[in-house]
Amino acid sequence: MTKQYETVMILNPVLSQEQVADTVQKFKKILTDNGAMVVFENNWGLRKLAYPIQKKNTGFYHLYEFKAEGEAIKKLEIEYKRDERIMRFLTIVLDKHSIAYNEKKRKNAANPKAEIETEKTQ
Repeated sequence: MTKQYETVMILNPVLSQEQVADTVQKFKKILTDNGAMVVFENNWGLRKLAYPIQKKNTGFYHLYEFKAEGEAIKKLEIEYKRDERIMRFLTIVLDKHSIAYNEKKRKNAANPKAEIETEKTQ
């Protein structure tokens, strides 16, 4: 059964922008090769970590939202564990409320005036 997932990965901060882009493309290809459909992708860039990971205080964050079968998740997470450029990752299943919230958030980000008008009418 196809479900909607969200995965966030933290990449090593010593990577160049090109290496980060290559890594992101690699995991996007793994998803699509395993029958997943990428719904949304967001590069959060270099951010400070809440606590040190592998003696590093920053990391490149990247988020994917996608629809896939459960088998694709297993393959994706195995590849995350094998790749030394990935410091941490988290994949979650989105319920209908999370999906609706994410869609609303993206719509408001695309049109910030709509969010202000919605707040005025409430």
